[in-house]
Amino acid sequence: METIDNNTRIKDIVRLQRDYYHSGETLEIGFRKRQLEKLLSAINSNEEAIYEALSADLHKSPFESYATEVGMALEEIRFFLKNLSRLAKPRKVKTPITQFKAVSKIHKAPYGNVLIMSPWNYPFQLTILPLVGALAAGNTAVVKPSNYAPATAGLLSKMLSDCFPEKYVAVMEGGRKTNTELLNQKFDYIFFTGSAGVGKVVMESASRHLTPISLELGGKSPCIVDETAKIDLAAKRIAWGKLLNAGQTCVAPDYILAEKTIVQELMDRLVFHCEAFFGASAETHPDYPKIITEKHFKRLCGLIEGSAVYYGGRTNAESLQISPTILYPAAEEEPVMQEEIFGPLLPVLTFENTDEVISFIRKRANPLALYLFTESKEREKKIIDSVSFGGGCVNDTVVHVANPRMPFGGVGESGMGGYHGKNSFATFTHEKSIMKKSTLFDMPIRYAPYGNKLKLLKKVMK
Repeated sequence: METIDNNTRIKDIVRLQRDYYHSGETLEIGFRKRQLEKLLSAINSNEEAIYEALSADLHKSPFESYATEVGMALEEIRFFLKNLSRLAKPRKVKTPITQFKAVSKIHKAPYGNVLIMSPWNYPFQLTILPLVGALAAGNTAVVKPSNYAPATAGLLSKMLSDCFPEKYVAVMEGGRKTNTELLNQKFDYIFFTGSAGVGKVVMESASRHLTPISLELGGKSPCIVDETAKIDLAAKRIAWGKLLNAGQTCVAPDYILAEKTIVQELMDRLVFHCEAFFGASAETHPDYPKIITEKHFKRLCGLIEGSAVYYGGRTNAESLQISPTILYPAAEEEPVMQEEIFGPLLPVLTFENTDEVISFIRKRANPLALYLFTESKEREKKIIDSVSFGGGCVNDTVVHVANPRMPFGGVGESGMGGYHGKNSFATFTHEKSIMKKSTLFDMPIRYAPYGNKLKLLKKVMK
């Protein structure tokens, strides 16, 4: 239960972590690596428990849990164990001749005390990945998992408290009151993953302390399929990306824009692959994830009721599962096209030319992802260059987030900032510019009186 005592504990932990950070212990690279090794060991030791928690919260299978949560977390830790020393090393840069003689370096400094607020849809991965980046960069961290995934939140609390003292990493469970109290504290950096609506609240709270933030949000990510695409493969990869976590993925294909000449073939192949994955009754399949809460389930059911169902639309109120559902013909003014779906519903709209596609997407908020299925390099270049979005794939879906060498993040209403791999290190690190000047001599040109030095200054700064 969230009480005044919980609020006091939050204040105490923030103060404790700030004092610990100022002790300097987290700055040493060897220390950081040892903590990452502890976390790696803890994840491996708790693998079965993680599967059980994800199954309880979202009905995820062990395979999907490893592919999209556990495996990604382990890969991120291994990346830092291999590359941290290189990433943390000061970087020497050129010095202007006007500052001769000097050496210029960019030092990598942690921000300090970090707040990480994670969502319910990938409750393990989207907590651990930013935490790994924060610890690798030398910060302390307060972690706030989602209250909508209580089994995973409880496991994270136990696992991280077994690994680390609260002065270094602390987990705060709870609901909105806990979120509010955390946002009332002064942190040195805030990393939030969730909805755009809550993201605005986080940003407003951060502004009171001028705290830098990363916002990983969402939006309606389009999936474009033109007549040059390999339709069967496109359908297979779209169905896979859409049905991961039953569509509860921030980068899931939200809707399809299909060229008119191939729309029927595409939908036929989508139906085929949906049934190949989970049978004709996915809403009862043991490996098919469920919708997180009854509230979200009812919202999705309402969207189905207001749409033309081409395939699927079956629901299981007892297990909160919804079968893969293709909505066609869909129209841009329908309710299902007014909000991020976050479920296994896939509206299909048609287009006749590339300019129509670009105009359609531009009228909406910048999406977190965009997917394009085409064999035309000209169309690929035109769409990628003409539309603003966070990231995406050509001839696949979702998999761009699995490359630790590319930043993952949004733009505009889909978020700000990027992370994964070296970009996580950059996110949780302040680049501190230092110029070290020689004391063997001193160039007099910069000092008053200036007299007729202007011509000489122009020559030097040329």
